[in-house]
Amino acid sequence: MTFARPWLLLLLVLPLAWWWWRRSRPDKATPYSDLGLVRTLAHTGWLGHLPRWCRWTAYAAWVFAAAGPRFGGAQVEIKKEGIAIVLAVDVSSSMLAEDFTPNRMEVAKQQANAFVRGRSADRIGVVAFAAEALTQVPLTVDYAVLERSISDLRIGILEDGTAIGTGLATAINRVRQAPGKSKVILLLTDGENNRGTVDPRTAAAAAAALGIRVYTIGVGTEGEALYPTGRGLSGYRYERIPVHLDEDLLRSIASSTGGRYFRAKDNEALTRIFQQIDALEKTPIQITRFVKYEEIGKPALLFGLLALALELLLSATLVVRAP
Repeated sequence: MTFARPWLLLLLVLPLAWWWWRRSRPDKATPYSDLGLVRTLAHTGWLGHLPRWCRWTAYAAWVFAAAGPRFGGAQVEIKKEGIAIVLAVDVSSSMLAEDFTPNRMEVAKQQANAFVRGRSADRIGVVAFAAEALTQVPLTVDYAVLERSISDLRIGILEDGTAIGTGLATAINRVRQAPGKSKVILLLTDGENNRGTVDPRTAAAAAAALGIRVYTIGVGTEGEALYPTGRGLSGYRYERIPVHLDEDLLRSIASSTGGRYFRAKDNEALTRIFQQIDALEKTPIQITRFVKYEEIGKPALLFGLLALALELLLSATLVVRAP
């Protein structure tokens, strides 16, 4: 509970000051030839003091009401302007390489889902690409659907190959008409552009012209990695082959759009990269604070009126003051 005019509560000190002043004055004896009347009045006991208590109760209640007692609390209205984000994920067969545990694809899906869980007001979409590109989820704020769709990404849903330009162009097409000023693409791949009809640098120039930032993530160790080279009756066959990652292209795409390039060589590095991007792309938040009060002075005012009425009633009936 708070008060609109708390300084008025100081008036509650006045009765105490008056009582102390009366107590400090020397008593003045009044001569009586017959003490019978005084003894009769003394028999009223506490009832004789009741009118005075009612008077001071009414005074205290009115001071309390005048001070403006009220209940209420601060309420916060938060307005968020979300960012439009598209995750473009490479689903070519090389993403099954086991230089990550258990493999690149599974770690990428885990970290993409963790990134989605860290957002609150952003529209997020998912594009999968290999030799061609597919919009897995258009921009949405239904994060449960996003997480399920990311978890469902798998190798083999598209023809094998790595069409970075096609994947980027598809992501651009999904995010370019989104409302809001901030538009971002996270492009994750582990290879070189070897398929598709769209040149990656041309797609990057289009993203830059539309004000879309592209963060590129190159996945894979340096040197050699255990790659799937075919499928037999018992599953994939793996061989150690050199890692081919076109870092120059990924750097060029990122720098030309105002984004950044990251290299993930292991599970922990990919985790840190998604955390860095999450920190770089914060959702603008506008906070408005307001307080809604409920005035409770009227009950105190009515209580004071009842106390005063009781004093007048007692003074006129049961407790009559002697002249």
